[in-house]
Amino acid sequence: MALVELLMPKMGESVAEATVVNWQKQEGDNITVDDIVVEIATDKVDSEIPSEIDGVLVKQLFKIDEVVKVGEAIAIIETNSDEVDVKLPFENKSTIDNVSNVTDLLIEKAEQTKQVLDTSLSERFYSPLVRSIAKEENILFEELETIKGTGKENRVTKDDIKFYILLRNEKKNKGIEQELEQKTVQKNSSIKANLSEPVLQEIKQTSVSFSGDDEIIEMDRMRKKIAEHMIMSKQISAHVTSFVEADVTRIVKWRDNIKDEFLQREGEKITYTPIILEAVAKAIKDFPMVNVSLDGDKIIKRGNINIGMATALPSGNLIVPVIKNADTQNLLGLTKQVNKMAVKARSNNLSPDDIAGGTYTVTNIGTFGNIMGTPIINQPQVAILAIGAIRKIPAVVETPEGDVIAIRHKMYLSHSYDHRIVDGALGGMFVKRVADYLEAFDMDKKI
Repeated sequence: MALVELLMPKMGESVAEATVVNWQKQEGDNITVDDIVVEIATDKVDSEIPSEIDGVLVKQLFKIDEVVKVGEAIAIIETNSDEVDVKLPFENKSTIDNVSNVTDLLIEKAEQTKQVLDTSLSERFYSPLVRSIAKEENILFEELETIKGTGKENRVTKDDIKFYILLRNEKKNKGIEQELEQKTVQKNSSIKANLSEPVLQEIKQTSVSFSGDDEIIEMDRMRKKIAEHMIMSKQISAHVTSFVEADVTRIVKWRDNIKDEFLQREGEKITYTPIILEAVAKAIKDFPMVNVSLDGDKIIKRGNINIGMATALPSGNLIVPVIKNADTQNLLGLTKQVNKMAVKARSNNLSPDDIAGGTYTVTNIGTFGNIMGTPIINQPQVAILAIGAIRKIPAVVETPEGDVIAIRHKMYLSHSYDHRIVDGALGGMFVKRVADYLEAFDMDKKI
């Protein structure tokens, strides 16, 4: 007999933990190789952990809704092997008398790993993740109780406590002696934040009345995560948006000429998205300071150009699969990647790695008939580009014979950026460069 730890696998370069959603196997159940043992969820996608061995599930080390870090043991499986293949909390494995003793030690080790801040005296609920963050940041129970939550029933979310920590650190760095007052808002409220003087202005939520004709819809898990992420982004970043109109007549004509042949040859459509991503990647190489992140007062200049493309799901939620190293791929490669990610997103088959590592984001609001917008930055990035609908409009065109009015295909580009890092000159020049690349598209281009 031997015991093996079922470990929480790596879920992508930016994913450090996941929440247990459902146990497919219960304690005492027989398990064969590739059987799904447990379902987990990260902020963006759900996933499953299969067994790599045959055996019996001896112990579930985490309950539903508890948070597991990458590399932690999530369950113990008993096999018929003669060797004990586990990381035990002692050096001499020969001291173990029987399987029961090994199990007890493994459970003890897991429980030690899961130690979090004791909030049993509180009148409100704190998730294991929030308690774990509080413990890591040395936030005492009394201090935790002062944090205003934006979650259901005023619960403190992960973004609430991280934003509190950001402001607390800002206070320490500036030597401010007064108590830090953090006031966050509930859904459908606006918030004013000044990071140079970390004090949030409290805005009371208006009570919502409803009648018997109204329908109350509970947010699903992904919608709650999106809401938290959007509020956090607006709290942290100083959003500014610049607009440019691009003449994409050459692109429209080129695509009209090759789309049928491309569909017949490749078995898939070519859309405007990969053409736009190609232009964005070129512009990022020209202006690399939009491809950065901010860590405190340190600017992290990204070595890779990984462009996220916001994609609508059948549920109405949005998800952002990432095209890795977009600047190294030709138009055919980008087309293949865009189509692949779109299919995976709409069939709910994206992996955690598919949505990890983005350094810049593009969202196509033209799909919904919108001509321009003010998109919210996808943290921890510092900029995002919204692509409007392509419209036929009359425009003045310069010719050798003089100016004429002609029908042209035009599109607005809306560039939102974090004014803490990206000044108006850089943000404006970048989006203008994207438009320049689109307008100079080679109509003889082969794909």
